[in-house]
Amino acid sequence: MRVGVIGASGAVGRELVDVLGRRVFPMTSLRLFASARSAGTKIKTPLGEAEIEPFSDAAMRDLDLALLAVSGDFAKAHAPAMVAAGVHVVDNSSAFRLQDDVPLVVPEVNAGAIGGAKLIANPNCTTAILVVALEPLRQAFGLKRVIVSTYQAASGAGAEGMTELERETRRVLVDGAKAGHEVFRYPLPFNVIPQIDSFQPNGYTREEMKVVWESRKIMGMPDLPISCTAVRIPTFRVHAEAVTIETERPVTPEAAREVLRKAAGVKVVDDPEAGLYPMPLTATGQDDVEAGRIRANPVFGDRGLDFFLCGDQLLKGAALNAVQIAERLRAA
Repeated sequence: MRVGVIGASGAVGRELVDVLGRRVFPMTSLRLFASARSAGTKIKTPLGEAEIEPFSDAAMRDLDLALLAVSGDFAKAHAPAMVAAGVHVVDNSSAFRLQDDVPLVVPEVNAGAIGGAKLIANPNCTTAILVVALEPLRQAFGLKRVIVSTYQAASGAGAEGMTELERETRRVLVDGAKAGHEVFRYPLPFNVIPQIDSFQPNGYTREEMKVVWESRKIMGMPDLPISCTAVRIPTFRVHAEAVTIETERPVTPEAAREVLRKAAGVKVVDDPEAGLYPMPLTATGQDDVEAGRIRANPVFGDRGLDFFLCGDQLLKGAALNAVQIAERLRAA
C-alpha cells in the first residue's frame, strides 16, 4: 500500500512510523506530512530516510492509506476529501468517533465493524486501553455497570505535554524554582490534576464522557452505566486505570485471570506477594495492556470485580491501534 502519515512530526505521528516498521506493514511507499513549520525535517522510516512534506489535499490522492494524527478540526476539513478520492483513512482524532456511519474500532473487540468503510475512527486512548480488557470479561460474565478512575500520563497532551513535564521538573529540581505551566492548567510536576479537557454540564469532563460514549459504541452496549474520573499525573507515558465492574453472572478473581490470560492484547501481571502488578514503568513501550490487582469487589458480592490496567497511551492508545486497523483493512 502507498501510505501517508499526516501529523508525522508529533508524538503519535512518530509512533505511527515506528509501529509500521516494527510490524513490517507492507508498503510500496511511505510519505510523511506535517505543517509548513516542520516541512523539510528528515525522519528515519522503514523505507529509509524521508523528508516531511507540507500537507496538501492534492498529495493525498496518491495514497491508498492515510493515517491521521492531527486535530479534530483538521480531520473534519480534509478527511472527507481523502475518502472521496478513494483513500482509506484511519483518524486518531475525536472528529468522527460518534458518527453513526463511521466505525469506531478496537480490533481485538469489534474488528467486524470495519466492514467496507473507507473512514475508520480510532478511539480515545483511555477507552482503547479499557475496552481491550472489558470485552473478554463481558463475554464471559456479562457486564452490568463500570466505574473507572484513570491516571493519565503527560503524553496524553502530546509531545508538548511531555516536554513541559520534563522542563518544569528540571526547573524545580535543578534550578530550585517553582514549576510553571502552559500546556496544562496547573503545574504538573509533583502534582496531580483532576481535570482533563473541559467540564460538561453534568459535572464530568469531556475526557471522562469520551470513555462513556466510546466504550458503549465499541462494545455495542448503548445503555451501559459507566462512570469515569480522569486525572493527569506526572508520568511521561502510559495511562493507568483502576476499574470496578458489576457483572451479570457470578465472577471470581481466578476465573477472571484465566479469561484475561487468553485475551488478545492483554498481559496478566498479577502476583502482589512478589510485587508484580501493572505499572507505567513496565508497560512503557509494550503493545499489550497490563492487567493485575484482580480481586473480588465486596460491594457487589459474587458479581463484583476490581482490577488495575496500564497501557501505553502512544501505542495501544493511539498508533498501534491505528496500524492494527490498517492491517485489517489490508486483509479485507
